[in-house]
Amino acid sequence: MSEEVSAGRLPTHALDTGHVVAAVRAYGEALQRHRTTIDRLNVYPVPDGDTGTNMALTLASVASELEPVADAGRSEVCRAISHGALMGARGNSGVIVSQLLRGFAATLAPDIPDDGSGDDGSGLAEPMIDAWRLAEGLMAASTAADSAVMRPVEGTILSVARACAYAARAAVANDSPQSGAAQLVAMLETARYAGQVALERTPQQLPVLASAGVVDAGAAGYLLLLDALLNVVDGRPLPERVELPADVAAVIAHGNAGTSLPAAGVDPVAQRRDEMHSHLGDEAHDPSGTRYEVMFLLAAHDERIDAFKAAWDAMGDSIVMVGGDGLWNCHIHTDDIGIVIEAGIDAGRPHRIQITDLHEQVAGLGGHAEHPAPVAGAAAPSGPDTPDRPVVGCAVVVVSPSPGLDELFASMGAQELVTGGQTMNPSTAELLAAVEAAPSQQVVVLPNNSNIVPVAHQVGAHTDKEVAVVPTKSVPAGLASLIGYDPDADAGLNAVAMGDAAEAVTAGEVTRAVRDTEGPEGHISAGEWIGLDAGGVVAAGDTAVSAATGLLDRLLRPSHEILTLIEGADAQTADTDAVLCWLTAQWPDVEIERHVGGQDHYPYLFGIE
Repeated sequence: MSEEVSAGRLPTHALDTGHVVAAVRAYGEALQRHRTTIDRLNVYPVPDGDTGTNMALTLASVASELEPVADAGRSEVCRAISHGALMGARGNSGVIVSQLLRGFAATLAPDIPDDGSGDDGSGLAEPMIDAWRLAEGLMAASTAADSAVMRPVEGTILSVARACAYAARAAVANDSPQSGAAQLVAMLETARYAGQVALERTPQQLPVLASAGVVDAGAAGYLLLLDALLNVVDGRPLPERVELPADVAAVIAHGNAGTSLPAAGVDPVAQRRDEMHSHLGDEAHDPSGTRYEVMFLLAAHDERIDAFKAAWDAMGDSIVMVGGDGLWNCHIHTDDIGIVIEAGIDAGRPHRIQITDLHEQVAGLGGHAEHPAPVAGAAAPSGPDTPDRPVVGCAVVVVSPSPGLDELFASMGAQELVTGGQTMNPSTAELLAAVEAAPSQQVVVLPNNSNIVPVAHQVGAHTDKEVAVVPTKSVPAGLASLIGYDPDADAGLNAVAMGDAAEAVTAGEVTRAVRDTEGPEGHISAGEWIGLDAGGVVAAGDTAVSAATGLLDRLLRPSHEILTLIEGADAQTADTDAVLCWLTAQWPDVEIERHVGGQDHYPYLFGIE
């Protein structure tokens, strides 16, 4: 679209609906073209996702929403822009640009009723968008974005959008003798220049930008909207590169296509970031001290949003909420994922939940990131900034108590992992986050602990996805259930097959008694080793070995063929060898599968089939 527009066309006197569609498409094209450059600007200590990529993905959602109505009336087009921006917003920058677009579209919508035909039924055509109305659209965009942010910060996209808006309004404040086309071009050029000046001033407003040697990434991305409008109005081509101060361009040059290293093996971005982190200390990861980015769509009555915002204000930072008419796109940085999502449940129904570990993201920007560890309520890796995973007919969410078991569950087909277990039961909100992140509309949940089963059963009421719970009460049962998992079957069929597989397993655990109790052979003192089956304590001893062998003696039967032994964090090599020797002597025909799970509190977990 933009190449056609830029092919020497005469300046447009005023914009019609087709021009609005073309401008939005051109903006999306510009963001896609320059997203890598904008991403590399994003060395702010809280990267908050890759800014350029998130903005480009947000505009891609708008473009998809526009496609079926591109030839309709302007009211329908503006509604599509607004809804596509709300539903597709990614990351903090995406949420803010979505609000900018929503404010912009609301002002450009016609004042006349619209049935999609281009007039109101009486032959009255849609009004054209002149310089004054376009300037008001930029002002409305800025005002809407400012209102969406709980605590606006100067030196960001908000500052630059505001500078563009005020410059545009000033340019059309007085009647001009210029023709409509010239006035429209002059207004956009004035706004674009003011925005560039404001962009170059952002390091003076935010010390972290000055320390990193960059300008605000989101603000640089926003100015491409002005470039897209100029592309449509007078046919000038979209910029070949993002306009940046020379020193900033030098800092981010490494890694961009067609550039070379300033020195062998030196990455100036990583170097400046390391210097900044060294200067600012650990808090450079996030000046507010928060670790996770949480985003979701919230279906809630609008009158509940003020109370919801107030609740979130005590839970984190970088809070942005956009929407209305019962649907809101919500963004926050926090250290406590669970309470943030639970607040959403109190206000309405959160869905399409996305969680990003910002500290892992910082490490990734430096080129040293490992695979992120699972966080409560989200699988690793998942979220908007991780590679797309294939969609399956049915996905599995598993509650897992340790990294070793995470790997084991993942190797058996689980897509989403929620950290939890004994002494660390995840909330409904945390399980819901993992269900929403799962790459399927059909999901099976494995709670793997009796305390978590009731919580898991609540998840289905808070999501549009089909959720089935297999009420596994132990890790061995959860592992066994995955033998019955078929990623191409639906949740209901999987729940039956996986439930049957789980019930075929006899599970046992070894731990220490935390208080005095009574066992099958008498009194058990706090601190003694005990063996438990589904019914409770069935063995006890002075050592982990005696408790384990006593437990196995009660559980094993001649019909059993396979025993899975999972070692916990406190398992001693000599103890494990002693248990294995006992098994070899007492049950020579039983095949033993040994795994290192690393779980706390339970040195041994057993699954017997």
